[in-house]
Parts: sequence; structure tokens; C-alpha cells
Amino acid sequence: MTANRKWTMHFLVNRLRRGGVAFATLCCLSIATSGDATERWPVTGKIIGKNEKKAKDVSGIACLTTSGFPRTCMVVDDNVQHAQLVTLYDGELVANEVVPLNDSSFEGKALELDGEGVAYAGGHFYVIGSHGRPRDKGKLKESEKRDLLNAQITASSQLIKIRLNAAGATVVDRTARLRDVLRQQRDLAPFVDRRLEKNGLTVEGVAIIRDRLFAGLRAPILSGDQAAIVSVELNALFGSGEPKEKLHFLKLGKGRGVRDLAAFRDGILIVAGPSADEKGQYAIYWWNGHDDAATMLAELTEATGKKGKRKVEGLLPLDQSADRLRILLLFDGEKEGAPVALQIPAPSAEARR
Repeated sequence: MTANRKWTMHFLVNRLRRGGVAFATLCCLSIATSGDATERWPVTGKIIGKNEKKAKDVSGIACLTTSGFPRTCMVVDDNVQHAQLVTLYDGELVANEVVPLNDSSFEGKALELDGEGVAYAGGHFYVIGSHGRPRDKGKLKESEKRDLLNAQITASSQLIKIRLNAAGATVVDRTARLRDVLRQQRDLAPFVDRRLEKNGLTVEGVAIIRDRLFAGLRAPILSGDQAAIVSVELNALFGSGEPKEKLHFLKLGKGRGVRDLAAFRDGILIVAGPSADEKGQYAIYWWNGHDDAATMLAELTEATGKKGKRKVEGLLPLDQSADRLRILLLFDGEKEGAPVALQIPAPSAEARR
């Protein structure tokens, strides 16, 4: 049975079970598959984006559990002030309740959190803002709109901690301390509050392992085509302890920055993609969280198109066989993230040391 046919079978089984149809009826179904190595997963309900329409800027996903189905997960859209809970079945996402995150405004106008990533650890979800300058495309004049610009940057420079219980999801804390950490890095300071198209600092992914938070930067790309990831003690961001920050430099390919991070086993999966606002190739890397090198697992040409037309901004590990890793990808600029599952080579034992 091919991987695509197997995943289609999983999807049909789940839908039949949820709908109360006997499993035995599967023998009578004709399963059509495209033969591709990728599989599009449908979304039931609606992942809500700007102006209450279907989200078109999904930028991150994380789940309470790392294996099995169903899973309770959270997704974020970078153009709204909320996140949203979803239930992940093997072959389907079901949209659930909206979780308000941010009520910042300027002169009566709502300001986006610009949420770019989601992580889960220690009983809490964490949503991270871009910590970057908004996409004003040169229209903002510093002398006239400085207050608005500062308000927008402040709104996006947050890390939000969310607890999930029987009553729903609730914000329990928020911090802007990561912004101070970023500004204090000698290699990053010149790029703080600069426009993305000028290599300005922008956080685009978050993962938590070993009680440390890892913030992946889409930009800046530093000399030698190095992408940057900042790690910091998680508890220190919400308290008064020393953050013990460390700046990691990784070569992820020419012009590539971090487009998402996902904790996996004892390390981190990295979505690498174009730092600038242009088409380009995306790839998945494995990184152990402390060495100065990452291992490429796969180019994502089939999922994004040969010219990288589709923009990967969300990554979720699903399950692993002996040598293959199944992952779920979400795409920016497509309705509800257009979830796609595919298999890539699993990180080797040697790479994970």
C-alpha cells in the first residue's frame, strides 16, 4: 500500500467512525488516490482569519501531545488578535474555539499581535509575535506616524502564555522581555525595527526543549548566509532570573531564514525558506539545539512547487517509522493553511547525537 493510499484509508476510517458507520463498509469503497507523495487534509468548520473570513495567513501550529490521534492543537494567524483551537484527526483538522490573545489598539484601531509561531510545553501553549516592524511598504513617514509605528511594534513584541482547562483556553501571562534580549545581541541590534525588505529582524518560529525557548529568525540573514536562532531560559522570560541567552548561527541555504520551528524528540525541526519577500525553495532541517550545524532532511519542492510559489509557515511532526518521518505543513496565503501531509527522511541516530 502506498503512503498516500494508506493516509487516505486513515482519513476514511476516522470519518466513518466519527459518523457512526461500520468499519466493515470500507470493503465496498473505492479509494481514489493521485499517486503523489503529498496529501491535502480538509478542514471542518472554519479557521477564522481577518474580518471573520477564512484565515489566509496561518503561521503556526502546536499540539498538547506528540503522538496518536486525535490531538488537541492550537493554530495562529498572523493578521488577527486571536489563536484558535483545533482537533487533529489522522487526515482532517476540525476547527474549534477562538482564543483571544491581544486587545492592543491605536486611536480605536485594533493592532495585530502578528503571531508567527506556537509551541507547547509544561502544560501551556506559547504564542510568539514577530517582534518586528510592520509591513508598511514604505508608506509610513517616521516624522508623522512614529507613535503608530511604535504601538505596532509593541503589540507584536510579545510572548503569550496560555493555559487550557475544562473551561477553555485562557491567557495566564505575557512578556515583552524577549525583545530586550534581541536588542542586546551585538549581531542583531543593527537590524531591530528595520523593515523586513531591508533584512530587518523578524521572529518566525518558536520551539521549547529542555526548558529553553528557541526563537527562529526569518531575518536578518547574516554574513555567510547564516540564519539566526536565539535560545533563552523560558522561566526567566516570565520572571526576574537571568535569561542566559545564546545566539546560534546556522547555514540553511543561500538566502534562507527560519520560517518555522517544531520540537521533535530531543531536538528541533526547522522549516528553512526565503528570508526576503520573494519565491524560493523551502527545506526541512534537523538540529540538536546546541551544535553550529543542522542536517538537511528534505527539500520541499513537491509541496511548494519547483519555484517555491507556496510559502510554508507551519510545521507539525505526525509520526515516525524506522526511517521516515510524516509531517504536516501549513501554508501562508492559502485558505486555512491548506494542510498537507507528506513523508520525509527521519533524522538519523548520528544526526540526533
